[in-house]
Amino acid sequence: MRARRVRITDTTLRDGHQSLWATRMRTPDMLPILETMDEIGYQSLECWGGATFDAALRFLDEDPWERLRLIKKHVVRTPLQMLLRGQNLVGYRHYGDDIVRRFVYKAAENGIDVFRVFDALNDIRNFETAAAAIKETGKHFQAAVVYTISPVHSLDHYLDVAHKLVDMGADSLCIKDMAALLSPYYAEQLIGRLKAEIAVPIQLHCHYIGGLAPMTYLKAVEAGVDVIDTATVPLAFGNSQPATEMVVTALIGTPYDTELDLDKLFTIAKYFEQVRLDTGHDRGVTSLTHMQVYSHQVPGGMISNLESQLSEQSALDRLPEVLEEIPIVRAEVGFPPLVTPMSQIVGTQAVLNVLSGRRWHIVPDEMKAYLRGKYGAAPGPVSHEVIERVLEGEEPIRVRPADLIDETLEDYREEIGELARSEEDLLSYALFPQTARAYLERHAIGPESNVFGTQIPAYLGSQVGNALSADAGDRVRDIIAIVEESDVDEVVIEQGDLKMTVRKAGAAAAPAPAAAPAAPPAEGSGALAGGGTNGFHVVRSKWVATFYRSPSPQAPVFVEVGDEVAAGQTLCILEMMKMMNELTADVGGVVRQILVENGDTVQYGQPLFAIEPF
Repeated sequence: MRARRVRITDTTLRDGHQSLWATRMRTPDMLPILETMDEIGYQSLECWGGATFDAALRFLDEDPWERLRLIKKHVVRTPLQMLLRGQNLVGYRHYGDDIVRRFVYKAAENGIDVFRVFDALNDIRNFETAAAAIKETGKHFQAAVVYTISPVHSLDHYLDVAHKLVDMGADSLCIKDMAALLSPYYAEQLIGRLKAEIAVPIQLHCHYIGGLAPMTYLKAVEAGVDVIDTATVPLAFGNSQPATEMVVTALIGTPYDTELDLDKLFTIAKYFEQVRLDTGHDRGVTSLTHMQVYSHQVPGGMISNLESQLSEQSALDRLPEVLEEIPIVRAEVGFPPLVTPMSQIVGTQAVLNVLSGRRWHIVPDEMKAYLRGKYGAAPGPVSHEVIERVLEGEEPIRVRPADLIDETLEDYREEIGELARSEEDLLSYALFPQTARAYLERHAIGPESNVFGTQIPAYLGSQVGNALSADAGDRVRDIIAIVEESDVDEVVIEQGDLKMTVRKAGAAAAPAPAAAPAAPPAEGSGALAGGGTNGFHVVRSKWVATFYRSPSPQAPVFVEVGDEVAAGQTLCILEMMKMMNELTADVGGVVRQILVENGDTVQYGQPLFAIEPF
């Protein structure tokens, strides 16, 4: 048999920690091992995209663009790869074509070599703009076909989508098995057909979850797959991918030998095992609930989100009900694959159906948008009863969703103003207005900010970050030189054993700030006036969420104290599981108090508004 080396894409820096650690790996935990990873000979390193962009800004106080630039500086041989959600980019809604193009250009400019693009509905129209932009940059366009099981997802469906993507210019194809449903013998059949009919390389991406993935990989390898995705063993198994070390060992001495050095792979594994221990993360494991993916088809990462949300609402015991409800909701809305953003949309609807006790009584904006056709064409027929209940006679659209979006990056430039110091900042704001504005305000030029645990002005982040990775003696000299050449007088650095203030020669020490006057109580920041309801009707949060008074930072607030509101009128946005849910008034009256601050995390049952009924 002719030797045919199988290549490996390592997913540790993106899907591995997204699947197991809720995307909480920090950039400083990546940097020390990158040069070793670069020596291995991977097909590519998946290190960006997916939820890493959102999580960096929202939870880690890091700039995702800066992360990409730093990784690129250390990885000089191996192509860097990202996951792009088609017209959704790295967000949870469709963006305008101008924003999609500019994002792709900047991602390529900052270091991405391979763009893996998928659409949650396998709607070819949602690939068009991103695909064209990738081809214009000269980078590799890998088109992904999302795999799932349903009455409408057949072998012919996958072949049809694959052919259309190759006709669009795909340089390679990936079968994306996000829910670990692809069985070994079906994989053999699917990969065999693809290799027989399509000339471009074929890659396979499987999650482990219930444990089928290693067997599926072996049958796919025998059927001719060119590349498979794995993660280093401390971030493998469970919701993640199979372990690189296991797959490499399985293929040694076969015609498909990966030729990767096991000793070097274990050096990388030992490093990440220490990171895991230091950060307190668990290993990837398969539970009975995860194994039941073969019946409920809910991806492991989605289960983790559901467990977290239900726990916060003291309703974890309702998880079995939610898992039973998800397939019902999925069937009602046309069997969309449960991959971002459809996993969040369907999952949130199922949670609301169960916790409210009234199916389709509360419907998030994203589900309404999906039913209107704003995410693309549903794979199968949608329940007429659901359409009528939610859309109330409105007809779904039939055109490419992005054709109805006229937003441009310039629209957001006017909103964010000088807070955006670069086009990358501007793109972050366009994608995640609330989250990016908060990040940019924290890191505005002038005040000290926190980058990688180091208090420095944000725009010096990459320079000081690079200096901090040098030897101790060089670190001090390099940081002093950076400050001397900048227009900043003083930088305070605290990282590990390095604690110092670097002041430009001749600069006076900054005076201690005067004590700020006590701020007046914020509107609605405390309890109801007088410690009670005063006869007012109290509107409470229906779930654990983030409270927003307006749909975006620049938009008008929904209501002010003193406003008259009608029953059913929107009062605020509650963000739950990355879905924006409108909370409406259940009585008509006058808003007398707003009891929480914009951007606060609110708990289930927490009072939000006091309304004096008419």
